[in-house]
Amino acid sequence: MVDLLLVPLADAFLQVGVPVAVLVAAFGWLQVRHGERLLDLLARRARWAPAVGALLGVSPGCAGAILVVPLFLRGTVSFGTVVAALVATMGDSSWVLIAGDPLTALAVHAILLVTGLATGYAVDALGIGPTAEDLEAERVLPAERQRVRTSARRRDADVVLPAPAAGGGDVTAAAADTAPGVAAARGLDPLTRTFWAVLLLAVPASVVVTAQVDAAPLAAALGGVDPVLVLGVLGTLTCLVLLVGHRGAGERLAGVVSTREEVLRRGAAETSVIVGWVAVVFVGWEVLSAWTGFDGSQLPLVGVAGVVVGALVGLVPGCAVQIVLTSLYLTGAVPISTLLANAVSQDGDALIPLLALRRRSALLASAVTVVPALMVGGLALLLTR
Repeated sequence: MVDLLLVPLADAFLQVGVPVAVLVAAFGWLQVRHGERLLDLLARRARWAPAVGALLGVSPGCAGAILVVPLFLRGTVSFGTVVAALVATMGDSSWVLIAGDPLTALAVHAILLVTGLATGYAVDALGIGPTAEDLEAERVLPAERQRVRTSARRRDADVVLPAPAAGGGDVTAAAADTAPGVAAARGLDPLTRTFWAVLLLAVPASVVVTAQVDAAPLAAALGGVDPVLVLGVLGTLTCLVLLVGHRGAGERLAGVVSTREEVLRRGAAETSVIVGWVAVVFVGWEVLSAWTGFDGSQLPLVGVAGVVVGALVGLVPGCAVQIVLTSLYLTGAVPISTLLANAVSQDGDALIPLLALRRRSALLASAVTVVPALMVGGLALLLTR
């Protein structure tokens, strides 16, 4: 039960939720403090955006690539920048390769950086990306539609003013009370406060998990209770409660924030959506493996078939199956050509927030990464024969 359910639930929050919340909050704080100056600076340096995306993506883990996603959703960077980050990232499987074979890890990450740069600029030069209609359809989120309807009702109320309420109040004033700016001024609700309290407590646990530090001695000292596991599960459950309680799908990565309260509220809501998706993926993979015995080792992983399978396996969101394949490489069961095809194709956890919030863009970006994956894997196959 622990390995099947609790561990993936904890990993969803500690490996993904904590860095996402910190990065989104940091970006939101910069947006509030520096506003349009930051966006204007990035816009003026648009030609460097794919290079920045590749550099962020090639950093070990998923945090760098995840950071690019909100920039794309806000229209700050191009679609090629997202693709560059997704091609360059190896997700959390990079930690496995670094620990097991540092020299190979250095070479693989150098190849990923060059491939990410080339692919990102090629995508922008060729005009590959979601259409204007797709972007517009994805940009209009449920919460925004509700605000539009609310604004329309307010305009109608201005034309025909209703009678004062029984308590002496005014309906128009009551409606204005629900405006986002007024709501933000009232401070954070208990669920959002709880989320950030749990997250602050979980930051050290997230560092422990990311650095792969053995927490067994600490658990033994606490009578067998693993504090890392407890905090991780608590964090995911908090996100799920927040997601249900606030219907967090409405407060997503699009939109502009203007106060610190809005930054914290939006960050909590965004993280709850992402952690919910990641938890489903993580738990689903564990259940599939437990019930069917499938762990990736049953696939043909050598020769041309291995390159194709490595690239296709990379399409699976998240890092679990990618970590399995990287571990198989370290055991000698997988050749370097298959590993490279998988490393280029895989998007790590960065694809999950994009998939949750901009499905068409995510599917297109993931499909695009298969092309350089097959090319790099095929070239490595030819050179190693």
